[in-house]
Amino acid sequence: MSSLEEPLGLGDLPKLSINRLERFSPNACRASADDRSTSNYKHHNGGNNQTIFHSSSHSWHMQGQYTDSSCNGVDMEFRALPRKVLWELPRFVKIVEVGPRDGLQNEKSTVPASVKIELIHKLVASGLSVVEATSFVSPKWVPQLADAKDVLQGIRHVPDVRFPVLTPNLRGFEAALAAGAKEVAVFASASESFSKSNLNCTIKESLVRYRDVVTSAKKHGMRIRGYVSCVVGCPVEGTIHPSKVAYVAKELYDMGCSEISLGDTIGVGTPGSILAMLEAVMSFVPVDKLAVHFHDTYGQALANILVSLQLGINIVDSSVSGLGGCPYAKGATGNVATEDVVYMLHGLGIETNVDLNKLMDAGDYISKHLGRQSGSKTTTALRKLTT
Repeated sequence: MSSLEEPLGLGDLPKLSINRLERFSPNACRASADDRSTSNYKHHNGGNNQTIFHSSSHSWHMQGQYTDSSCNGVDMEFRALPRKVLWELPRFVKIVEVGPRDGLQNEKSTVPASVKIELIHKLVASGLSVVEATSFVSPKWVPQLADAKDVLQGIRHVPDVRFPVLTPNLRGFEAALAAGAKEVAVFASASESFSKSNLNCTIKESLVRYRDVVTSAKKHGMRIRGYVSCVVGCPVEGTIHPSKVAYVAKELYDMGCSEISLGDTIGVGTPGSILAMLEAVMSFVPVDKLAVHFHDTYGQALANILVSLQLGINIVDSSVSGLGGCPYAKGATGNVATEDVVYMLHGLGIETNVDLNKLMDAGDYISKHLGRQSGSKTTTALRKLTT
């Protein structure tokens, strides 16, 4: 297997700090597989007490005091089991919707500006407060986003919502400014090969280019978001060392980006490799300035998001209906679906301010226009229950 085909785990990456590892390797008491059933799950501990999971109510109940010696006599409060098992999770997660830009940019058939505008309005109606609207790049390279100015014009009156737009260089920034953009984003890579193939420059050259963009944006009082791609693996180089990601993230943060989004561009990350990467980045960038952006190529995106939440990250990028993908990596599928992220977060008791039903309506709208089924497993499952 190639380095990209093998799962990337803790054994493949630098040693983590003992404190972090202890958080993710608790001496928890676990029941054997034989004790599990579809209706009730019982955990026996010395014959005196038992924990029962009632599947009908989806709640845990503790009977008696937990006195199993392997748990050192700790009295575990199972009524708060999700937070006990998952440690400290954020009470609120901000979702950055990237579907209108990252999700649609690689579509072969042109999506009219009117459809993109309507999609954005539907996304905002669901409660999303940050929607990546478009990108001011050369139409030669990304013809799907040649209507960037028109899209911004169509959403200019939407209040209290951030609409970051991607600006790959100073020329793109000036075009975005002229079109009325209030927030911009720059895009660097942790992979030298990917930077050269995707941005036509080295990592250092891209950072020099972005300093000009950031400086200009600051002069106009604009917010700047930074993206780092290939934070775990690259379609050319294979595994990316966490130190490379930390270097690029720190450079973007130091130059003035208020938020750094870390992207597993080809979706090869596992909770182990994501943990190691985040450990490295958090040594240089405050956790409240970090966002995660995971593709779901290997079905690991939600697990990777959960690990990120456990580390204190509370900003998650996602794409409605799972739209998007990496055109430079064979077989790389789209971003994790926003509907699936919201469903998981709500199941953990985490607030998002997003109405899942309205979000699914937005996904249905764009999926119907594209002539395919929604890429959200949550939507697929819930639609079967209601039709």
